[in-house]
Amino acid sequence: MLTSKPSRIASSEITPRKNYLNRRAFLEGSALAAAGFVAPVAAAAVLPTGDRAKLKDVSESPLSTGETVNSYEDVTTYNNFYEFGTGKGDPYRNAQDFEPRPWTLEVAGHAERTGTFQLEDFVKPYALEERIYRMRCVEAWSMVIPWVGIPLASIIRELKPTASAKYVRFETLKDPQQMPGQRSRVLNWPYREGLTMAEAMHPLTIFAVGLYGEVLPNQNGAPLRLVVPWKYGFKGIKSIVKIEFVEKMPATTWAMAGPREYGFYANVNPEVDHPRWSQARERRIGGGLFASKQPTLMFNGYADQVASLYEGLNLRRNF
Repeated sequence: MLTSKPSRIASSEITPRKNYLNRRAFLEGSALAAAGFVAPVAAAAVLPTGDRAKLKDVSESPLSTGETVNSYEDVTTYNNFYEFGTGKGDPYRNAQDFEPRPWTLEVAGHAERTGTFQLEDFVKPYALEERIYRMRCVEAWSMVIPWVGIPLASIIRELKPTASAKYVRFETLKDPQQMPGQRSRVLNWPYREGLTMAEAMHPLTIFAVGLYGEVLPNQNGAPLRLVVPWKYGFKGIKSIVKIEFVEKMPATTWAMAGPREYGFYANVNPEVDHPRWSQARERRIGGGLFASKQPTLMFNGYADQVASLYEGLNLRRNF
């Protein structure tokens, strides 16, 4: 069961006060402020390079679950990342030579601050938090993963979306040279996802840059991915290169590929079966082939925190 209750505490208020910018980070932050992109937080994210590089000054989040986390091997060798292949082990095998740095992000659409940003400049003004989240895949399996990331709401506030922005659209890198899965036609590349503005601004939603206190592995979506723990895993778009604030509900990759099977909202709902299997029960990865299944929880166990986002919405029709 989840140990946290709904929280309205701003990320800036739960950041440890001891994490202040050092002189170098302060000077870099001043340069960013001159460019019009900096957030008023007490700690600055530093993203080192290199395989399994440690992340510094990561604070624990009160929004984490109390469940036992999966092993590092579970989380990094059993993945859905079709850009590197459709098999669960393909991303681990095929993403090792992927180069996630240098990396740029384009911000577009209905916002005051748009343009192209270097990854380091995009995330540096923010504090890193570890969020232990229960994650549910549509194929009836789940994991508990200690993500390290930044509340997406913090970044969105600095980008200053206008009143016309009703949704946030995300896009993955398209690079068939580095991503061999994109050489097939299994999906319409590049991968695209979207959230309502309310979903994107919810305190549980993060941009993940690491896991287990280390930089994000390639097969898990390096260098930047979306984590929305109350939704099915296909909402967790990886290797993001574009963020766009739009007025109309954006077309998303799996909803385009199988509109009868994958809706825009993708909320975990055990009462709505996938056309090809039941969603009522799930098996925890790492428990072995014959591990018993457990009941699937509404909104993946986060109903207390997020159910209010969908008041009045028919969750069978809007799946």
